[in-house]
Amino acid sequence: MKAAVLHKLGEAPKFEDFPDPIPQGDQDVLVHITAASIKNIDKGLAAGSHYDHYYTELPCIVGIDGAGILDDGTHVLAGTRPPYGMMAEKAIAAKAYLMPIPEGVDDVTAAALPNPAISAWMALTWRGQLKAGQTVFIMGATGVTGKLAIQLAKHFGAGRVVAAGRNSDVLQTLPELGADAVISLAQSDEALKEAFAAEARQHPFDIVLDFLWGHPSEVLLDALTGHSLVAEAHTTRYIEIGEMAGSKIALSAATLRSAGIELYGQGGGSVPSEMMARIPEVLGELLGLAAAGKIRIDTEAIPLRDIEQAWQRDDLHGKRIVIIP
Repeated sequence: MKAAVLHKLGEAPKFEDFPDPIPQGDQDVLVHITAASIKNIDKGLAAGSHYDHYYTELPCIVGIDGAGILDDGTHVLAGTRPPYGMMAEKAIAAKAYLMPIPEGVDDVTAAALPNPAISAWMALTWRGQLKAGQTVFIMGATGVTGKLAIQLAKHFGAGRVVAAGRNSDVLQTLPELGADAVISLAQSDEALKEAFAAEARQHPFDIVLDFLWGHPSEVLLDALTGHSLVAEAHTTRYIEIGEMAGSKIALSAATLRSAGIELYGQGGGSVPSEMMARIPEVLGELLGLAAAGKIRIDTEAIPLRDIEQAWQRDDLHGKRIVIIP
């Protein structure tokens, strides 16, 4: 079969032949892949920078999850294990972890949705403990997960959603998704700090979802710092999720002393087992929202044969690339 084959960590996978997968027992089922999205975690695993013991034997096929069709014609979401990945014509999946795709959701959308939507869902409900009427600030809102976070925040009853991002074209579309205010990151530090501070003065942030980290986060945290012995305290649950703008920041001690900021992270290793056990339930609800037209994700379908070029693209503009065998 044809597949996206990884030969060396840190390199792009290549369109090549790979042996067909063979079910190993009654609990395995053959899935004919219809769509598999390229996600940051897929790239991180293939680079060896995330969970560096995942790909222990090379060559292997990339892609941790995707959509496909069973022999009986059922459309499902599924995941597989190395050396087989989902960016191929076929894969083996455990029957216990198959998720039927509801009517009204095409396979490309279904393949693109789980990773970013679950991330946004958990950040808002589990980490953020969002309550109706609260204000949510989203750093990196022009990305795929940020755009879903806007929609889900409104779905959960957020009173105000403030969206910050760099892509001006995408930024202009965010009010359509539910953003009440948008802030461009493409301005000087001083202007950006004042924009953050002005918004926070009018509507203090209850939750911050940060998909960027790096320098933009330093400016935001400085804007939220009290800088006064009589600064009014307001609890802000600041949740670090991604690092698209940098993996490290300089954090002033004064920020933690003079503002009610509670700093959290969300990712593999930080989520308790009881929350992980809820993921199938959450995914089912997310697919239901997509089927009802209450959330949407922008995608770009690309043939499997073009995997090497697609893997290296960075001109995504808030879209998720989905590989089609």
